[in-house]
Amino acid sequence: MERFTSGSEFEGRIGYSRSVLCDGWVFVSGTTGYDYATMTLPDGIEAQCKAALANVAAALEAAGSGMERVVRVTYMLPDRTEFPACWPYLRAAWGAAAPAATMIECGLMQPEMRIEIEVTARLR
Repeated sequence: MERFTSGSEFEGRIGYSRSVLCDGWVFVSGTTGYDYATMTLPDGIEAQCKAALANVAAALEAAGSGMERVVRVTYMLPDRTEFPACWPYLRAAWGAAAPAATMIECGLMQPEMRIEIEVTARLR
């Protein structure tokens, strides 16, 4: 088993890894749109969705996988009515991979967070 970090202060403070590689599978933790270098979060659902997808892509790359290898995705949003604004970005991110997906309306860790994305992928 191999663990990877994004450098987010949340990982150390809470005690988790951004992703874990185990038996050919990559499990990426719930990932928001934070810029981990500056620990800033863009405003709005669309900007946060794009940034979260970029963070997920980076986590997958670090573990030797990629967006095209995602088989399962879970979206968590505090307001389900904002989800349709994300659809164009999600279609573009997954392409033909078209992973199995679930959207959950729930509270997130901080009120300014608009989306969190968790994925499971295979290695290349």
